[in-house]
Amino acid sequence: MVEKTVLNIGFDDTDSPKGMCTTFLAYKIVDLLLKHKTEFLDFPRLIRFNPNIPWKTRGNGAVSIRIKTRNPSKVKNQIKNLVLKYSDVKNGANPGLVFFESDTIPSEFTNFTNLAMWQLIKRNNAKRFAKKNDLEFFYRGNGQGLVGAIGAIGYDFQDHTLELLSYRKRTKFGKERKISTESVKIMQEKTYPNTFNSFDTKKERILITPHGPDPVFYGVRGENVSSLVYATKILKSDEKLDGYMIFKSNQGTGDHLKNELNFENMKPYASGKITGIVSNTPKIVKGGHVFFKIISKNHEFWCAVYKPTGISPIASNLIRGDKICVGGGVRKASKKFPRIINLEFIDIIHLKKNLSKSNPICKKCNKKMKSKGQNQGFQCIRCGKKASKKITVEISRKVKKQLYIPNMSAHRHLTRPLQRIGISNKTSKFDKSLSWFCVYTN
Repeated sequence: MVEKTVLNIGFDDTDSPKGMCTTFLAYKIVDLLLKHKTEFLDFPRLIRFNPNIPWKTRGNGAVSIRIKTRNPSKVKNQIKNLVLKYSDVKNGANPGLVFFESDTIPSEFTNFTNLAMWQLIKRNNAKRFAKKNDLEFFYRGNGQGLVGAIGAIGYDFQDHTLELLSYRKRTKFGKERKISTESVKIMQEKTYPNTFNSFDTKKERILITPHGPDPVFYGVRGENVSSLVYATKILKSDEKLDGYMIFKSNQGTGDHLKNELNFENMKPYASGKITGIVSNTPKIVKGGHVFFKIISKNHEFWCAVYKPTGISPIASNLIRGDKICVGGGVRKASKKFPRIINLEFIDIIHLKKNLSKSNPICKKCNKKMKSKGQNQGFQCIRCGKKASKKITVEISRKVKKQLYIPNMSAHRHLTRPLQRIGISNKTSKFDKSLSWFCVYTN
């Protein structure tokens, strides 16, 4: 009997702003493979890359699947046909598909993936990588999807979350999603802390439903399969859904902000973090956005905090001399603005004392003394007591030494929520018997 081959499959950029979804393609591929009794070695993997890439469709996510098969050629042809069928090429999708037969993933893959987490990787680099490593690959359009396809195969999980994505029937694509707000609130309460970012209680906003014409009805993110499946039983909607699939993902891990930014690597669209000293008084501009500068290793960098993040009041209360670590994406310079870091977090490491000169206080009357004129000292108008100079007073700070992250509604797919700070999920193993995939029979 022919031995089974481990086949790694990666694909990306099958969607467009007008429709379809790379995860929906994954759902269709998995459905087909399961019907043929294919052996899965792990959950389908949904990997999010650098969110600051300007030509991303939505969340800059790619998918990889790892299986064992006795007939890899047949599987490859089936998947290639599905990629062609479910890619929205006519509306600008540039799908990329990669096959790699191996039970181990070489370090070259992982290195490529790590760069794609925070840099802009050009599609020609991906094509060169595929040829150099003798990968079977296929693409349409300009081949941009090869970047994510290779990266999804090469991702090495040091932490992970899971996401249950529920899909609509084709007749519902593009129509309004209707789900009970109260059921989403209850679901979040009952599944916390094993799910995250489902409902923003401050803004009374549902966060699990996308807004575009894609096939996803909702996506619930969390730490384990049982909590996600339980969540689906709480959520209420009149719409009959097609089914769901659970992905293993790097969402909620802060992956894109782990790279240390510096003067040399701070190129447009890069993501990462940098530690420095606040070097000017923050400026609040029209709209409530805040701009300030930091110095790091003798170089000065502009930082921007936008009002919708909810952390602009924190930025506005920084002063010169504060030591902070900030993370975000580098915005390309324009005629009006230099290169700037759009912040996604502010971690205050050290607060400088905010000292101010003030008129002395009369100890007897407990009143501020009045100036007698330039260089003439101060005098209490009530009792006549005199003092020669101003005193130094410390003004209490309105911020603390801690990590500040945006409002839940402003989180990106990769943003690590507060409830996951200090958590590293390495232990959950793939159990084929769990309800990780389901096509409804209604």
